[in-house]
Amino acid sequence: MEIMIGRMLLALLFFSGAMQKILNPAPAGDLLAGFGMPEFLVWPAMVFNLVAALCLIANRFIVPVARALAAYCILTSAFHFIPADSWQISIFIKNWAIAGGLLVLAGSETRT
Repeated sequence: MEIMIGRMLLALLFFSGAMQKILNPAPAGDLLAGFGMPEFLVWPAMVFNLVAALCLIANRFIVPVARALAAYCILTSAFHFIPADSWQISIFIKNWAIAGGLLVLAGSETRT
């Protein structure tokens, strides 16, 4: 029961990220552009967030999805590593904590 609830909460996080990108892609696009990356990368990120959330909800492909989401959280945390901004550092740390939870989920699934 706890693992199912955990999957749903994690799915909610990535589903809401997908919805934010669908409804208003400009902030994420601006963030990417600020790092010299093409703004169109918002769309593959949105699809990844949405598909991964649906996989977590449907309890499908949990190990590879959890691992991929963990890598995604670690990689995207770089956008929030702004030591002068405590709010951004909080997001940076939360991304790493979420990655840790996803790796625990992946590990728990490999033992069942």
